[in-house]
Amino acid sequence: MVKYDHKEKGAEFAAQAADFPLAQTIKTLVVAIDNKRWVLVLMPGDRQLSMKKVAKAFGAKRAAMADAAAAQRLTGSTIGGISPFGIQKRLETVMDQSLPPYEQVMINAGQRGIMVKLSPRDIILCLDSAIADLST
Repeated sequence: MVKYDHKEKGAEFAAQAADFPLAQTIKTLVVAIDNKRWVLVLMPGDRQLSMKKVAKAFGAKRAAMADAAAAQRLTGSTIGGISPFGIQKRLETVMDQSLPPYEQVMINAGQRGIMVKLSPRDIILCLDSAIADLST
């Protein structure tokens, strides 16, 4: 477990505060697919998400970021502390293909200022996550 003084949300701040590479620091994003279902997207902190690629990964026509209220309601966590683990309702998950080659990544533990370092393979197994190219 990695604890840091949470002064601002975002993977960049978390990576700097924990002295960990931004490319290996995961941001957990809540995305709406075709306005019908919600999914989690695990992205490296140094990359931008392509909504077209997320939609394609789920066989959908479109994808859109959830607003803060929906993300918090679905996960039970505050923005800046959302974790894919222990959320209120299990959601389908997809991980960007750049993450699995790393030996270790850092991901939110469900509260601002608390992260965990794990193998991306363990995350994939635990969440039954798909892997796809999701970056712009």
